[in-house]
Amino acid sequence: MYAMQYEISLPADYDMNILRERVEKAKPVLDEREGVGFKAYAIREAAKGSPVNQYAPFYFWSDTGAMSSFLFADNGFERIIRSFGRVPVRQWTGVAHYAGPARAAEALPRAASRRTRPVPVFDDTLGAWLAETAAEAERMARRDGAHTVGLAIDPTRWELVEFALWADAVPGDVEATERYEVLHVSKPSIGDLPVGLIR
Repeated sequence: MYAMQYEISLPADYDMNILRERVEKAKPVLDEREGVGFKAYAIREAAKGSPVNQYAPFYFWSDTGAMSSFLFADNGFERIIRSFGRVPVRQWTGVAHYAGPARAAEALPRAASRRTRPVPVFDDTLGAWLAETAAEAERMARRDGAHTVGLAIDPTRWELVEFALWADAVPGDVEATERYEVLHVSKPSIGDLPVGLIR
């Protein structure tokens, strides 16, 4: 399981309706793509309190071959390159994934939260810290309105990312580095994502 995100910042006066129309046309492309656990078409808007206008889709992949095909084999990402250039793509190794009550109710996520933080330096207790962090994520996933919560680590930066999908607005007490509006979620292989903490 791997997580992936690219962030495309747009001018302050950019008409975000153009992006909404682009997503509306593009969303069927991954709705049935095997290997995509989920893709959240996430945006932030300056007109709604964000510091930037941004398109920042977030993916959890169940199949790294499908991820490679999307990025490198003219199988999806070339459309981003044509429109916005070769933007950097962040990747994290997935370490935990939980489904929430909104997913069981088949609610459509409308919001997302992302929280990044450094992995503390340990001599030999990283596993215990990760188990505790995963337990916190599992508790978050049990909250009303929670759809999906995933954890992943970038071992080049030793950074943890927590990404959560919510049926409605992100709860005010949820710690988040970023909060997003979600325009659509493609989830053809969400059932193939391993549940719980990956050991």
